[in-house]
This record gives sequence, structure tokens and C-alpha cells, in this order.
Amino acid sequence: MEMVNLKVNNIPVSVAPGTTVLEAARQAGVQIPTLCYLKDINEIGACRICVVEVKGARGLVTACVYPVTEGMEVFTNTKKVRDARRGNLELLLSCHDKNCLACVKSGQCEFQKLCKDYGVEDVDAFKGERIQYEIDDSAPHMIRDNNKCILCRRCAAVCRKWQDVGVIGANERGFNTNISCAFETPLGETSCVSCGQCIVACPTGALSEKDQTKEVWDALADPEKVVLVQTAPATRVTIGEAFGMPIGTNAEGKMVAALRRLGFAKVFDTNFAADLTIMEEANELVERIQNGGALPMITSCSPGWIKYCEHYFPEFIPNLSTCKSPQQMFGAVAKTWYAKQIGVDPKNIVMVSIMPCTAKKFEVGRDNESAAGVPDVDIALTTRELARMIETAGLDFTSLPDEDYDAPLGIDTGAGLIFGATGGVMEAALRTAADWLTGGNASGDALVYSDVRGTEGIKEATYTIGDLTLKVAVCSGLANAKKVLRAVKEGKADYQFIEIMACPGGCVNGGGQPFQPASVRNFVDLKALRAKALYNTDATMELRKSHENPAIKKLYEEFLEKPGSHVAHEVLHTSYVARPKY
Repeated sequence: MEMVNLKVNNIPVSVAPGTTVLEAARQAGVQIPTLCYLKDINEIGACRICVVEVKGARGLVTACVYPVTEGMEVFTNTKKVRDARRGNLELLLSCHDKNCLACVKSGQCEFQKLCKDYGVEDVDAFKGERIQYEIDDSAPHMIRDNNKCILCRRCAAVCRKWQDVGVIGANERGFNTNISCAFETPLGETSCVSCGQCIVACPTGALSEKDQTKEVWDALADPEKVVLVQTAPATRVTIGEAFGMPIGTNAEGKMVAALRRLGFAKVFDTNFAADLTIMEEANELVERIQNGGALPMITSCSPGWIKYCEHYFPEFIPNLSTCKSPQQMFGAVAKTWYAKQIGVDPKNIVMVSIMPCTAKKFEVGRDNESAAGVPDVDIALTTRELARMIETAGLDFTSLPDEDYDAPLGIDTGAGLIFGATGGVMEAALRTAADWLTGGNASGDALVYSDVRGTEGIKEATYTIGDLTLKVAVCSGLANAKKVLRAVKEGKADYQFIEIMACPGGCVNGGGQPFQPASVRNFVDLKALRAKALYNTDATMELRKSHENPAIKKLYEEFLEKPGSHVAHEVLHTSYVARPKY
């Protein structure tokens, strides 16, 4: 390939044709600031924070969309450039709520950092008319505050392109432009799926999860309540990022220690319920194949995907596994079997979950999720909310010792752990199905199903297990789910089992995970690094198949009887409902 030669701040650099100035500068070791830009998602050059000088060009150009040419000379840090960026920031501030101390994003706000970096001191340089927007708190999972919106459109881009939902976008024109739903409908009345990808894309505090940490603090202070906590697989490989640890660090032990010091009565692992999910789901799949049930069977672990299916593809509801998600299964077991073990009325148990997912806040309120007559889970916190609790408590997270989960609901396997990555549920199910159908006891490399690993949006594979040929598909990101489901509807694809995760890359990239700025998101594969940490840990574990979990075996012996039993269906399975498409 013939390369394009140019200079960035007098530094020679050679890049491939079609490269933008922004990308070329990075290859030269120069970082150009951005605000609206998200690689492959929102490349619109709207905010003009990335402007640079190009010799011979008329005026400043936007580096994020301006292509390189042979012999180009780029200057990224001249007085003219700095003044332009500062002026643009001041203009954005003129319509922005400046109460930063009360903002959940303070200290992590990309806009705030840029203002600091460029010495914006006069926050009222362009003081004038402002529109005051009402805060939209109609959705169960998030709050929208347009008074903090800078119209970068990153949220609308991910909602439309990644998730194929598109319930938010630009309304009105000119000074009145705002990001909202069609006809100014409250978000909670639309077919938003609660995935939260808009929140992690937002560079300011305009979008945030509904903070429920006060409810948890109140429960912990109530002497009549037994407050239990469970942590999802993906949270252990992301919580460290909130405290400056490298991306992909497994901080499981420190997270357990922190939760114990916050005052939870027991610290349990959702991986236990992930193993339980496999027991029920693998059994359900085999039964459907043998008895002519609805195929392909589709996983039900991701509440964002489930809500998407109910709104946009209700014809596939019979194909959904009836298994509750691991979060809900865990709560159901905690308030039935475990409540009896410790002699506590389920009404006095507060079940808190730490999740990578904002859709879990919606899920806790779904119908048919109350095995003990009370909600299976009471409060779902995001990884970010846990980080804030740890900070409030004054815990030095990185200095905490590594501690283990409490038994018996803290015993898990590698199969449950990899639920946090796209393809993990499929691989975990295949590990168990292979042993069940062949009567074997696979180990080592035989437990690795590499075809369903990786961060690609859609993966396909065919496996022969005993006398059964199993065609499977794995997809993450709802735009990819749409492609797969349409292929099935049109008879272009023939699968027996499909795993779908709402968030691209799976739970490791969930809408409740720690914020990473666009400067990281654009050039670092977060989902790959986080998933790698899960797979590396799985490879070192003694137990790597869900049906080998001794605590799961005990649970069936003492309470659930066997996978798919009547008791198991009463406690661990649920139902779905078609919802209107907005």
C-alpha cells in the first residue's frame, strides 16, 4: 500500500490513505482533544474542539473528519488553535448548567477537563439567554438533564447505530435545538430498553443512572434488615478502573473486601447464579430439541435484550429461555432456600446487586420476579454507584487486602465467570451440554469454544456433541441482534441456540460500567481487555463447568430437586410480555 507522507507539528509521519488528521496526529505522538467525536459512531465535526491549522487551508479544519493528503503540514497547538478551542468551550458554557459540585460527573466530565486544560476562567464570557429544561426522571434507570447537554449527539448516535433503538435525537432547530424523544415524550413512555449505552457515551453529566446508594445506606443502617449483596461477573474486571487501576485488572478480592467494610451481612457472587442459570438453560435447550420446542432458543440473561425483544420482535418471545437472569435467580434463591438456612423472614432481607448494567434497575421491577412473595432483588446498583459508595466510606480501594466471597452462595466456576463477556453464556452452556450429552468429563483445551469468543458483533459456529449437531449464533449490540433475528425470520439462518447481549461486547461493556473518556474509547478496545481478564481467570480455576459446582449440587439435592423440576420452575423461571413499539 502506498502511504501518505505528512508532517504534524514538524514531525514526519506516514499513514494509510483515508486516515484523518486526528488519527495521523496520534501516530505522531500528538493527542488532539475531541468532544463530539466517537470513532465509527459519531464522526460529525460538530463541536470544533479538534480544530487544527493546515498549511494552505482556508481557516481552521476539524481534525476528526479532515483527511490527510501528501505533503500536508499540520499544526495542532498554535495560538490561533488554542484561542479557537477556548472560544468554542466558552460558547458551550454559555448554555450549560455550571453547578459542577452537585454533578455526578464532576471530576470525570470531559467538558470540565477541557475547560480546565484550556484555561477557561470566565464562565460567563458569553452570558445571555438560556433555556431551562425540566429534568426527565420518568425512566426507571436513568435521569436526563438537558441543562447539562452540549449537543454533541454522542448519545443519539450510539442509541441509533449500536442499539437500533433511536428513541432520542435532535429536536427543534438553531438555538432551540435539544436532545430528546419525539414529540417531547418522556423517556419512560418510549420503547427505550434501559441499556445505558447513552450514559457511558455522554461526555458530561446530562445523562446519569438513577442513584440508589442512599437506599442502600439506609438499609445498612436498619438493624431489622439483613442486607445481602451479590456482584456480577463483569464488575470485578472494571471496578478497579474507578480507582486508577489498569484496564483489565481483576480486582475481585478488593471488591469483596470493600463490600464487607461497607457493612453488608454477606458478600456473595452472582457467578453462583450464572452456574445455576446454565443448569436450567442447558436442560431447557436439550428438552426443546428432543421434544420439538420453540427453536432457536434464545438466552434471557440480558434485560436490555429482553425488553428490546418485547418491544421490537415480540414474535420471538416463545423462543426466549424462560430462565430468569442470574441476578434474579440469585435473589430468588437467597429469599427462599437461603432465608430458611439462616432463619430470616424474606421480608427482612434486602437483596442488593452490583451490576455492570443499568437495565437491571428496570428488571428488578418486572412481573413474575418474586419467588418468595417479595421482589427477588430489591436494589440494583451499577459498578459506578459502588465506586461512589467506596469513596464516600473513605476506603483506600487499591490498598485493601484480597478477600474471598462468603459461602455457600459465593462458590462459583469459570463457566459462571465468563458470562461477563459476549459468547460466555454460550460457552458455559456448551461445556455442560457436552458432558451431559456424551457422558464425558471434558477438561483443559476441550473446554474452550474459541469460535464463540472475541468481540465481533456476530459469531456463528456448528458443534457436534454426541449425536447432536448444534448450530449456534452469538451477537452483542442490539443492531446486530436485529440482523440475526431478521435472518432467522427470513429463513436465511438456521440455529438451535442464540446468545444475545444488549451491550456491544457483552456485560464488560455495560451501561453501568466506569466512565472512560472518548480519548480512551476511541483508541483502546475496552471490551477486549476486560473480557481477556475474565478468560484468563477462568483458565486458572479448578472448577470450570457449572454442573461441577458443589454448592449448586447441594441446592438441587436440598431444594430444587433437579433442573427443570416443578420447584425449579416456580423459583427460577419467569415470563415475558409483548410491549408497544414507540
